[in-house]
Amino acid sequence: MSDIEIRRAAESDLPDIVAMLADDPLGATRESPDDLTPYRAAYETLASDPHQHLMVAVRAGRTVGTLQLTVVPGLSRRGATRSIIEGVRVHADERGSGLGTQLVEWAVDRSRDLGCHLVQLTSDATRVDAHRFYERLGFEASHLGFKRQL
Repeated sequence: MSDIEIRRAAESDLPDIVAMLADDPLGATRESPDDLTPYRAAYETLASDPHQHLMVAVRAGRTVGTLQLTVVPGLSRRGATRSIIEGVRVHADERGSGLGTQLVEWAVDRSRDLGCHLVQLTSDATRVDAHRFYERLGFEASHLGFKRQL
């Protein structure tokens, strides 16, 4: 996959990123690719925060994957810094190509380079295939997660 470039997302990548976020049963109910206004505001916040890494994978000038890596300093675990991988998406045409693995491994390597001691992620309970994917990459289902809508 040497023809893949992983780089920081630009605002011009937002239509492709949002389309990938919306391209599954869960995303289809919570994303709005026809109105990029809230995504542009969120992008500005992400782009100005050095702890946020919104990334895209590009092949031949086409955005084909994305993820967000957040670095979180902390006191627990003897002051360990951790990272959180979120929003991993691969364009439908690229699924099964190894791109998802390449994106996640990029995030793990970048986390290590940034001094993180732990990489974590969450995956919706209904995404059974994603759970198997993350387990193959060495992640363990070690915690029960909770969310509260505000």
